Amino acid sequence: MTIQRHVSDDEVQKAIQGGITFKGAKLKGPKPEEKVKTKAKKKTYITGTHGSASAKHKADIRQRRANRHKNK
Repeated sequence: MTIQRHVSDDEVQKAIQGGITFKGAKLKGPKPEEKVKTKAKKKTYITGTHGSASAKHKADIRQRRANRHKNK
């Protein structure tokens, strides 16, 4: 079932003379940069350069994972 809207003659005249504008969705602005929330994402922690043994171990694991398919 279609519901029809009854428009006045004034609205019809405005549409004929001025045209109809279809507005699109509002464009979103650029996304704000995401801040580092955990120390695991910081450069020094990832590379293990800040002195933590666990960070060095994780960095070693990441490096081995990155190099895993380079030889083939």
